[in-house]
Amino acid sequence: MSTESGIPDFRSATGIWAEVDPFEVASIDAFRRDPERVWRWYGTRIRSLLAAEPNLGHVALADLERSGHVRAIVTQNIDTLHTRAGSVDVVEVHGSIRQAVCQGCGALEPLDSVLEQLDQGPVPRCPACGEIPKPDVVLFGELLPAAAFGRAEQLARNTGLLVVVGSSLQVWPAAGVPEITVARGGALALVNDEETPLDGQAELVVRGSAGETLSAVAAILESS
Repeated sequence: MSTESGIPDFRSATGIWAEVDPFEVASIDAFRRDPERVWRWYGTRIRSLLAAEPNLGHVALADLERSGHVRAIVTQNIDTLHTRAGSVDVVEVHGSIRQAVCQGCGALEPLDSVLEQLDQGPVPRCPACGEIPKPDVVLFGELLPAAAFGRAEQLARNTGLLVVVGSSLQVWPAAGVPEITVARGGALALVNDEETPLDGQAELVVRGSAGETLSAVAAILESS
């Protein structure tokens, strides 16, 4: 979804992990070993994500939610672009950049405070206990938040149609969510530039951009 907003993907030949080792800057072990290095990388990344704007795909999904055609959005993206586009029921299974969580007392530090502290020093500090908070995103080596992933599974079990947009379906356990819908008799549609492991199980596969495809769907449904 977010590549059309100018945000690089992770796993392509020109993606983020082609330039930097994720286990050095985006793993829980790296954070425990050298939180300053992780924050140096994440601080820059957070600012780049905040500079991005929702694209036509994000806007179309928000429109489809308002018109009752979309029940909820499950996303692995941490960039908050869905909510900034106007979507309300957004399930962020990999967390988001909107806050950091203290590793000492569990307090949540809002993004504005985190960025203000990063402007003044190498790492933010929890005002309650003085420990270094972690970006409230799922790092390599961490489990997905149980409540968010449980909601994603529930939505997948109960939907008649699950639409996967812009995902390679290679990152687990989120990649297994569409299989829940198929196993329960629901339909699966895929919008992606490249093949995915679930193409053969989908009722519909669209090779195209998220923005163009979802905007066309929204226009058709709104005119019907």
